Amino acid sequence: MSNNFTSSSEVFLWLSQFINLERGQKPKSFRIDRMEALAELSGHPERCAPSIHIAGSKGKGSVTGMSAAILEASGLRAARYMSPHINDIRERICFGSSYFDEEIYCAAGNELREITEVRIPASANPLFDETTADGCEPTYFELLTLYFFLCARRGKCDVMVVETGMGGRLDSTNVLDPLVSVITIIELEHTAFLGNTISEVAGEKAGIIKHGKPLILAKQKEEALEIFRNKTKERESPLLYFPEITGISDLKIHSSGTDFTLSFSSVPQDLPLFTYPLSLYVPIPGKVQAENAALAVTAVKTAFPETSEDAVIKGLKRFYIPGRFEKIAETPPFIIDGAHTPESLALCIETFCLLYGESGVLIFGCAADKDATAMAKIVCAHFSRIFITTPGTFKVSNPTLVYEAFTAQSNKAVLIEDTEKAVKEAVDFAHSKNIPVLGTGSFYLVSEIRKLI
Repeated sequence: MSNNFTSSSEVFLWLSQFINLERGQKPKSFRIDRMEALAELSGHPERCAPSIHIAGSKGKGSVTGMSAAILEASGLRAARYMSPHINDIRERICFGSSYFDEEIYCAAGNELREITEVRIPASANPLFDETTADGCEPTYFELLTLYFFLCARRGKCDVMVVETGMGGRLDSTNVLDPLVSVITIIELEHTAFLGNTISEVAGEKAGIIKHGKPLILAKQKEEALEIFRNKTKERESPLLYFPEITGISDLKIHSSGTDFTLSFSSVPQDLPLFTYPLSLYVPIPGKVQAENAALAVTAVKTAFPETSEDAVIKGLKRFYIPGRFEKIAETPPFIIDGAHTPESLALCIETFCLLYGESGVLIFGCAADKDATAMAKIVCAHFSRIFITTPGTFKVSNPTLVYEAFTAQSNKAVLIEDTEKAVKEAVDFAHSKNIPVLGTGSFYLVSEIRKLI
């Protein structure tokens, strides 16, 4: 086997050689049995600590981060797994609000490489044999997920907060048996793998619901809600449906965050949620962030009944995650947000216009599998100039088709495929008109903008 890793960057560079599901995958590579085999070969690191498992189409990263922040404020050693990253790939595999020690990343990386280079070949498992009908070498996301579990085990974590990558039922993270599952709002996404209807997508997300374990569920369209009600009934899992058990009041959205009051009602007596209202603050503007926080509070308090009001307040107040309605410049105001579905984009635009007014500048780019036409209909009326560009190279994109979708709605759009040039021209235009800038449509675009500003 190769020499031991000496840094986390070496581990991630080694990992990059494997098939990257985020760049495109074969149908036979999207399955769960291979991940189960990897977990067994590794001594089941996914069982090293209790967990909270989070799926959904939008908001799952914020809920994951907020849950981990509350747990950390409670004094627990919380490992956090989420994607994508904005600045540093270690954001995907975190210890509390920061990173694991380099020694942990390196030791877990050495173990991961030993698994792939020694244990997998020795197992002769046909699941990993490319020449068989169902075989496929381990994918990037499978190995990244296993790497997280190995880091959590070596870091002696008390709890893991884990976000799914895609879907739920067949997602690599679904080897977990969590204390609670959380499902955020469902939209049509990844239709080639998850289905072409809300019901089909919901069915895939519902795959994370475990027998007898509570499901914390965000507000859903009726067809999705029916799927989740049926699945929780089938698996005898308590259902805590956001509109039925929580109330958000005294909502105040401002440029530095969101204040709100959270209260619970109609909660089953055996579930230990707060019996009195909580006055809370999250340092991200937007009603949706208050709702994400409510899901996180519900999940953590359900999984860990001893969680105090003080830990909730401190955790949410300290919470930080890049690329979620983040202000990266003051003059002119420059906001970046990873909204990449029609509904999340609509909420982002609503918050942006509430705080900064209409007729700003938009920098937009999205992956090829997104509904550019639907998003163009949402945003075009609210901006005086729209710069269409490339959302990085991590995912396949087609800026020309996106530009055509936008020009069908408005004559305000211009196409500048070079992201650096698009950002410079957008900022120059905003300066000349003294108007704000919003960059959105993809976390990968947000990452590129953040590097440039």
